[in-house]
Amino acid sequence: MRILLTNDDGIFAPGLEVLERIARQFSDDIWIVAPSEEQSGAGHSLTLSSPVRLRQHDERRFSVSGTPTDAVMMALRTVMPDAPDLLLSGVNRGANLGDDVTYSGTVSAAIEGTLAGIRSIALSQVYAKEGMGDTVPFGAAEAWGQQVIAPLLDAPFAPRTLVNVNFPPLDAGAVKGIKAVRQGFHDYARGSVVEGTDPRGYRYFWFGLHGIEHTPGHQTDLEAIQDGYVSVTPLQLDLTHEASLGDLAGRYAR
Repeated sequence: MRILLTNDDGIFAPGLEVLERIARQFSDDIWIVAPSEEQSGAGHSLTLSSPVRLRQHDERRFSVSGTPTDAVMMALRTVMPDAPDLLLSGVNRGANLGDDVTYSGTVSAAIEGTLAGIRSIALSQVYAKEGMGDTVPFGAAEAWGQQVIAPLLDAPFAPRTLVNVNFPPLDAGAVKGIKAVRQGFHDYARGSVVEGTDPRGYRYFWFGLHGIEHTPGHQTDLEAIQDGYVSVTPLQLDLTHEASLGDLAGRYAR
């Protein structure tokens, strides 16, 4: 089985090292193509206004001067001799839960793989404390990664779907298990914008990533993480709201 690894935290991110160790439990045919720098929050953006540069680090390890989407496109169209059987994106430093998946470069890399017809899984490690930087513990992801991925290798993936996995901010032994749950949603009206002044006296603004109140419903990814479980959520690329389609069609009928 040929596996492509990527992320949005960059080629030297500790979470990518964790992902490689997880992946090697399934195969030795591992290819890594990741952004050269951190691209958190890049979403499904594609670099169009500047050239993308490719750097080779060893036989099957490359970095790309662009977004996670760029990295996957370069992997599939330039780097790899044949398409992979599986794409794993992560392990992200931080949660990708609820509506946050729309911002996530980690999830978007998996979306790009899905668009190419490749079985794709995004993996993220939730952490509890602010300001942890590179000290975020990945113990839960490392211990539970194989158990999460193995059942997905032969599971039926509907066309244009992917799986989003989040590991709770707990020691590996404290994780209660794995739950398949739906996507939750955040209350972004209560999100924060942090204002400050730089050394030259100019104002700046920084979007706050914590303290956003959320409303977890029954069996959502938010609730599963809060309860100490690994969350596994199937996502679909078709965003059409079917219930509204008939009404809109009627409004434009002549």
